[in-house]
Formats: sequence, structure tokens, C-alpha cells
Amino acid sequence: MARPALVAASLFALLGTTPAAHAADKITFGLDWIAEPEYGGYYEALAEGIYQKYGLDVTIVPGGPEVNNAQRLIGGRLTFDITSNSFLALNFVQEHIPFVAIAAGFQKDPDALIAHPGAGNDSFAALRGKPIAVSADTRASWWNYLKAKYGYSDAQLRPYGYSLAPYFTNQRDIQEAYVTDEPFLVHEQTGQWPVVMMLSDSGFNGYASLIATSEKLVKTDPGLVQRFIDASTQGWYDYLYGNPAPAFAAIAQANPDMTPALMQYGYDQLKERGIVDSGDTKTLGIYAMTDARWKSFFTQMVATGMYDPSMNYQAGYTLQFIDHGVGLNK
Repeated sequence: MARPALVAASLFALLGTTPAAHAADKITFGLDWIAEPEYGGYYEALAEGIYQKYGLDVTIVPGGPEVNNAQRLIGGRLTFDITSNSFLALNFVQEHIPFVAIAAGFQKDPDALIAHPGAGNDSFAALRGKPIAVSADTRASWWNYLKAKYGYSDAQLRPYGYSLAPYFTNQRDIQEAYVTDEPFLVHEQTGQWPVVMMLSDSGFNGYASLIATSEKLVKTDPGLVQRFIDASTQGWYDYLYGNPAPAFAAIAQANPDMTPALMQYGYDQLKERGIVDSGDTKTLGIYAMTDARWKSFFTQMVATGMYDPSMNYQAGYTLQFIDHGVGLNK
């Protein structure tokens, strides 16, 4: 059932502050890709003046294949960034980088593999031994999970060029995709929907689209961090259960290649698949994370050999700013 948009005044009461209590703090927020519906809550918060109500002057910095906003965050050029998946948060710990995940934008990882219908490639198990094109980042992350669970090998790997051209020219092509994007583009071009194997449907338990920041900011200005998270929370509830038009307009301005039909498809997938709002978020609020789920993910990845079982994985995240039920009906 749709929920009403979050009321800003109630959040300020929850925080024990008012909009006038803060001068506008400048925030630079880096995305992990170009502007798309997957970031709609942030663009909604920007377009609707929600960040401004929280005393925040937010600049959204798009990412892309040639942009590394993670390095910009570590280098101090960004205040927050989208950390694509739980692997990166654990890598902070493994590599002794003083940054932490503070919120999980996606409860389900939208990463997927796509294949042609009718080719016998209709499940993860069926892909064992077959050529699969994935990015370098994926080879270092969830590919290891697929290897451990389904017996894949690195001999199957093929280069991935962030393009559907190989799919359109090869009926046996299998490649990495995002459930909110490539399936629509395939259908638009061919009139057929591809087989979509969403990573989270295989039992993969990692979060995705996490927000990360420095341990220093968490310690020195937790109020700023809380305001950014709560304002973004309101943006997501307004986007998903209110009017997404302001976000769509802002996304289109930032990325003119984003057509209205593609935006609507991506938006619908976010809602239909429960990518943002499902599971723990129904009781804890959007951005929910739990120690139990982090432990489950860490255990999964230890089994692949990616992490030493003695690693203090809990150092890679904090629950300080989420799980407060912000935005839920009372």
C-alpha cells in the first residue's frame, strides 16, 4: 500500500532541531554512475528543496566509466559517495582505508546477467562453462560468488565494454546487466525481453548502492551525516510513493540520453522488485542495514576465499544513522 510522503517537520522534531538551526552546509555527493532513475531519491530531494530544508547545499556529482568517485571520496573531494556494493565496504577494512558505509540504498542488488530467450541459458546453473562478459569490477566482486556457488571458472570470462552491441549480434551472448536498464533497451531494439537473472534471486545477500563517508566525518560531525541521511530518506519516500516528476526532470537535465520511457521502466523496476523498499526497510525504514545481514554476507564471501574469516568486517559499516524508522507510518 502506498504511503504518504514524509513530513519534514516530523523529522526535525525527531532530530530535536529546526531548519533555521543550521547554516547551509555544502555537501558534494558522488554517484557511481551517470544520472538514472536508480538515484531518483537524491534528485527528488534536490529538486523539491528537501536538502535545503535540512540546511544542506548539496551538489550531486555523476559518475561513469571514466569517473572514479570512490577515489574522489578517499581523496577528500567528496563528502559522501555511492559505494556500489557491500564488497567495497569490506574492502575499506581489508585495505585499512578509513571510510565506512552508513546506509544501504538498495536492499536487493540490481546486478544481473542477461541472455537470449530460447538459447537454453535461462538460469545461473545453466551458464556453467559458457562465455560470460562482465566488467573488471565484477570480476573482483560478485563473480567470485558465482564461481563458488555454481562452479563457474575464469575461463568463461569475456571482456565487457558497457555496450549491448555483442548481445544484438550474437544469439549466444551472455553479459552483465542492470535490471533497471538493459532489459528495456533490448526489448526496445528487438521486440523481445531477454532472460534476466538477477543476482539477488540466486541467494546473494549483499546490499547495493550504499552511502559511504569518512570515519572522521562520522566522529566530528554526526549531525551533518544524520541530516543528509534523513533528507535523502524523505527524498526516496517522496520519489517512490509521491510524485517522481521532479526527479525525472532533474535526471533528464543531467543525462539527456535518459528517455521518459526508460526512466519510467527503471522507476517501475525499483518498485516492483522491492529494490529500495523491502524486507528490513518495512520495519526499520529506507536505508536499513542489520548486523545479521552483514554477517551473512561476510560468511558467504569468506566461503569464496575473498576475505580472511578473522577480519573485523563490522568496521566497514555503522548502523548509527539508520534503522530509526524514519519515514514509516506511525
